Formats: sequence, C-alpha cells, structure tokens
Amino acid sequence: MTAQHSDSIIALSRWLKTPAGRYALEWEMSQFDQVVADIFGFNAVQIGLLEIPALRNNRMPFIFAADEPVLSEERLGEKPHALAGVRAGAAPVTASLLTRFEELPFAAQSVDLLVLPHALEFADDPHQVLREVERVLIPEGQVVITGFNPASLWGIRQVVGRSVDSPFLPRVGQFLGLPRLKDWLKLLGFEVNRGRFGCYRPPFRSEKWLGRMGFLDYAGDRWWPICGAIYMVSAVKRVPGMRLVGPVWKDRKAASTALAPTAQRGPIHRERPRIAVLEEQ
Repeated sequence: MTAQHSDSIIALSRWLKTPAGRYALEWEMSQFDQVVADIFGFNAVQIGLLEIPALRNNRMPFIFAADEPVLSEERLGEKPHALAGVRAGAAPVTASLLTRFEELPFAAQSVDLLVLPHALEFADDPHQVLREVERVLIPEGQVVITGFNPASLWGIRQVVGRSVDSPFLPRVGQFLGLPRLKDWLKLLGFEVNRGRFGCYRPPFRSEKWLGRMGFLDYAGDRWWPICGAIYMVSAVKRVPGMRLVGPVWKDRKAASTALAPTAQRGPIHRERPRIAVLEEQ
C-alpha cells in the first residue's frame, strides 16, 4: 500500500468522527448487524477500517481483524493490539492480524465469512483483494462489502470537490460503482444474494442540516433507491459441480422394496423352456 493510500484511509478514519461520518457509520453498522447475524460457521474475518465493528453481531467462535502494518502504527495513535475489539463481549476468540490485503495469511478454503468495509476503495489492487477473498473462502462462504456510490450526491460532490481542492471524502479513494463490483464478483464465481443502498441526505458537513434532511432517507428508499451515498452487497462463493448430499435412507428403502421377493398364492405354473433350433439353409 502506498503512503498516499494509507494517508487516505487514516483520513477516512478521522472523517468517520464528523457529523456526516457518524451518519454513515450508523447506517453501515445497522446493515452489518442484520446481515452477519444469520451467517454461521467457524471463522469470520474483517478486512480494513476497524473503526467499524462489522462483526459485533456475528456468533462465530473465531473472529479475526486484518489491518495493514503501516496503518496499525499510524492510525490515530492506537496500538495494534487494541484493534482486536471487533465484537462486544468476551465469548468469541478474537485476534488482530497485520497483513497486506492482497496477501491474506489464511489457507485456501478456510474462512466462512469475510467483511470488507470500504477496503476495496483504498487498496492498490482491489481486484487482487477480491481474488484473495475467493481463495480463502470455503465453498458457499459469504463476503459482505460496503462502498461509496459514485452515482450519488456524495459522489458528485466528491468529483466537484477534487476539482476545486475541497473534497468531501478522502481524495485518493477509488470509488467503485455497484455494477462494476458485481461484474468482478461474477467473474470470480460469486453470486450476489442481497444488496441495499442507504444514506440519501445531501453531503452537508453540519449536523444541524443533516438532521433537517432526515426525511430523505425514507423517501430515497422508496423513490430513488439506487442513488444512496453508500451501498452494501453480500455474495456467496459458488463452486461449479458441487451439490449438497442429503440423507439417502428413502432411496435405499425404495430400492430394497422394489427388489424384495413377494409370496404368491396358488399353484405355480412353469412353462417348459423353449429351445431355438437353427436349421441349415
């Protein structure tokens, strides 16, 4: 990860403490809480932006948090070991990992769930990050991704702000449109199973004006859902030729019943065997 990208992620971490950032954080947390609660398995991993405890509502026994090494030392003065608190309570086993997102330190097909809050937008090679996600996920494993929608008021404000040196969000972020992200997921064998847009209020920096525009969240969900400032999408890793094998007791019972001998009443009439005679021509 370049120094420019790392500075942008740190800037995003600070932006989450602004009124607009808290507004976005609240929406994303509500979406993660709903989605990850119904995903079961053994190992769950959060990649990047650990200020968002995306796995706090998940019930897997092993929770991992992956962060870039350069960020763990610079991120708002926090210590690397403090980044493990991704879930409330002491029931799960949590661990913090320092690694490059393009080279995850997990064996192939060993993770049940991966969450990526804005990780693709600040990676040097977002497609390689997705390839790593596909490698470490088990068949039928799931990935949950959030990102900023470039086709929104926030996206337009970001483009205009860059041109006048006053961006609303961190400058270097490579904001990916949802259609493009879906194409990448499809190429890697993922099947999108749910998605949603949110945060329809204009890109105001003032908490007062953001509060006044709260009615737009309800109107946006109904009238222009694809124009939300943030999207959340989850996908399942599909493996060609794989099918779940269920109990075969019924099939065995049916086969044994079909081949079972049955008793017959009355005399058995046997015909004499017929012999075919070949006549010489």
